[in-house]
Amino acid sequence: MTVQAERVPDRIRNFEDFIRKHDFPCVGAKSALSRGTLKLHACRSITSAWDDVRIHRELLDWAFAYRKNPGLFRSIAFVFEGPDDLDEEAFEQAMWMRIQSLSDKDAWLEQNYDPRVSSDPCDPHFSLSFGGEAFFVVGMHPNASRPARRFDHPVLVFNLHDQFEQLREQNRYETIRATILERDEALAGSINPMLARHGEESEALQYSGRAVEDGWECPFEDKRSGSEQE
Repeated sequence: MTVQAERVPDRIRNFEDFIRKHDFPCVGAKSALSRGTLKLHACRSITSAWDDVRIHRELLDWAFAYRKNPGLFRSIAFVFEGPDDLDEEAFEQAMWMRIQSLSDKDAWLEQNYDPRVSSDPCDPHFSLSFGGEAFFVVGMHPNASRPARRFDHPVLVFNLHDQFEQLREQNRYETIRATILERDEALAGSINPMLARHGEESEALQYSGRAVEDGWECPFEDKRSGSEQE
């Protein structure tokens, strides 16, 4: 685990402890933490653009470093100070505001969208892209309906899409996915209805952790001019 500040905020240590809990279902996150490949950053408010430039810079550095030295079980997470009283819809709105802001900065710096995925959030092959690398996001917050997403502060965890492809090539993806689903069902009493494999449904449905209603529209737009996905 790596944190930028000299003094590690309590919420960073608490997030590590949250992942270490025996019943936390995501074995990938557990592996990243144990290997020291889960990078954590403390941020201010998820409803504010205060940290967006720094977050985007960290995502670029993460993407560039991965491209030079690809490897499994790496995640970068941003743990926000608050607000801690957002309901699921308010968290979802704040999350997509941050994502849109980060994507706009990527477009302004003329970073190409990863050609292996779609920039259309309605497309089953949709993923976010920063620095030319596709990312999947896991949102967490105190009022999440799923226990695995219910942390004391808002969190955005960014996972590199290419890692899932590596696992598929190694014939490990389905085994790991089944393990996570079983553990999540044991924790929550039911399987997350939003979960789907990439290419079956847009992963945008999964980011916030909320069971979105039929007809839900993702408030995201890639603003790159001349993008092949437009």
